[in-house]
Amino acid sequence: MTLYIPAATGIEAAVKREIERMGLGYAPAIRGRICLEGDWTTVARLNVLLRAGERVLLGVGAFPAPTFDALYEGAFSVPWEEYLTAHAHILIDGKSVQSKLAAVKAAGGVVKKAVVDRLKAKLGVRTLDERGERAVIGVSLFADEATLTLDTSGDGLHKRGYRVRTYDAPLRETTAAAIIEDSFYRRDKAFGDPFCGSGTIPIEAALYARNIAPGLSRDFDFMRWKCVPREVLALAREEARSNEVHGEIAPIYASDLSPHAVAVAKEHAARAGVAKDILFSAGDFRAFSAAERYGVLVSNPPYGARMQKGKDLFPLYRDLARMFRALPDWSAYLITAYEDAERAMGRPQKRRVLYNANLKCTLFSYFGKKPE
Repeated sequence: MTLYIPAATGIEAAVKREIERMGLGYAPAIRGRICLEGDWTTVARLNVLLRAGERVLLGVGAFPAPTFDALYEGAFSVPWEEYLTAHAHILIDGKSVQSKLAAVKAAGGVVKKAVVDRLKAKLGVRTLDERGERAVIGVSLFADEATLTLDTSGDGLHKRGYRVRTYDAPLRETTAAAIIEDSFYRRDKAFGDPFCGSGTIPIEAALYARNIAPGLSRDFDFMRWKCVPREVLALAREEARSNEVHGEIAPIYASDLSPHAVAVAKEHAARAGVAKDILFSAGDFRAFSAAERYGVLVSNPPYGARMQKGKDLFPLYRDLARMFRALPDWSAYLITAYEDAERAMGRPQKRRVLYNANLKCTLFSYFGKKPE
């Protein structure tokens, strides 16, 4: 089967490294999706183990679609009855780029009609009650070519299940995981986040250090499809548990000026099973310090929602730079949309564009000394 893993801008390399570590071979990135071949075991492993990927899509058809008639015929030719029942709750997720079929809603309606017509004909039913399993069908139109997918994940893979309370400007779990993946952080190095908010970054660091699979405790849509072997998800979860790290890891420090934020972060860490690994405290970031050398700081400092846009941010970023440079040989990775961040903090060794909640941000990387 052909599988696609959508990855946010700037995240692709992290996803590809995860796939390589899983032993799944060559996985090129094509138009924002990582592509690979696999079976239902692969689908289960990807959904359970991936930290940075957004979801796992199963390719079910690709064909020329210069007209709506061609789109209908191509969609009708897909053997939907192999995947879905007469009770499937069918949803459409569409996009169109450089295609004559620019009306995404209309194209989605054509595909859904074709799917329904095919299921009624092949299953011998007059109607579909849509009271059963969810099936999100992706309709991707690019240069008059259509690619149809089934979303095996259901809810996005960033929904780990631990974040149940909200706080200002949270960083998506998959983005936090990708930044950590790309950093110098390893479980034998200290880690810090002085703007922890609801705890996403330090929790993802602890999950990474413990090698706890992010999808271990959640459900996925593909397990409700009649074509999927029942045992594949259990086997993927068993693999994940067998690879967890139970020994000692270096300290993970997390703090925030707001005691309320720290309380929320502690609750989330407990739900994620890593509360014992994170040292939480309430306090100003300027007081953040650590005795360990060669640590890694990853943070999502304020840049809009929690302060007036641009107001008083320059001194904050200037003081932030002073704080992390005072840490002995630490490296720092800071994601922000604040336009004057580099002027306040100094030139980084590396910068990269990322998106947080559809807001264009820059990830600034400042590298400390190499361990002696």
